[in-house]
Amino acid sequence: MRINHNIAAMNTYRQLTNNTTASSKSLEKLSSGLRINRAGDDAAGLAISEKMRGQIRGLNQASRNSQDGISMIQTGEGALATVSNILVRVKELAVQAANGTYDATNDLTRIKEEITELSAQIADITTNTKFNGISLLNNAAGITLQVGQETSQTLKIDTTKTNLKTVADAVDLYKGWADSAAASGAIDAVEGLINNVSAMRSYFGANQNRLEYNINNLDTYSENLSASESRIRDVDMANEMMEFTKQNILSQAAQSMLAQANQQPQGVLQLLR
Repeated sequence: MRINHNIAAMNTYRQLTNNTTASSKSLEKLSSGLRINRAGDDAAGLAISEKMRGQIRGLNQASRNSQDGISMIQTGEGALATVSNILVRVKELAVQAANGTYDATNDLTRIKEEITELSAQIADITTNTKFNGISLLNNAAGITLQVGQETSQTLKIDTTKTNLKTVADAVDLYKGWADSAAASGAIDAVEGLINNVSAMRSYFGANQNRLEYNINNLDTYSENLSASESRIRDVDMANEMMEFTKQNILSQAAQSMLAQANQQPQGVLQLLR
């Protein structure tokens, strides 16, 4: 019997240390809800998880960008709807003025005064319809939306197709009618302007629909990536609780056995009596 080295106690102590370490790791996972808290837990899993997290954040921001794009388009389309209503009124006035029963000196003057005000309103809408300071109806540069997580995933709103300045300038000419014949000649022209504005609204509407589909796709993609990232990084609470309980039991058993192992050298005293 040797007393300088208690091999049984040393072995039991090593097992106790391992059990305590494992129990601490399980406790950390249970308290954080994560299977991977540091690279040492799963280096490859951490790398994949971090990449997925970057993708998820990018997708979520792209979805918000698309929502902002829809808000912008709705602002522009709402302004065009107002202009369309104004043009309908201008046509109504043109038809009215074309009737030969109106006096050119007095009646047509009153009509032209209203058209002057309507023209000024269209010009005002053209100039002041903006979204976050960006002109929507008098913008030759276009607006580019980042609608995906990749550099190439953009949507360009061609604002030359929604430039209202030519419409405003055309309506401004109609306030100079000299007689009913001149007003009659403007009826078809105003109808053409109404059609032009309708085409602008259709362009905005098509892009809004595209953005809505894009948001749905981004949200679905983000949801699926989040589920995959969760399977890699999040802890299985039931399984980890079972592991924690097991390590606690083993630690308690090791503590008892360590006490027993430390008693073994006491047997040497019996030989010395």
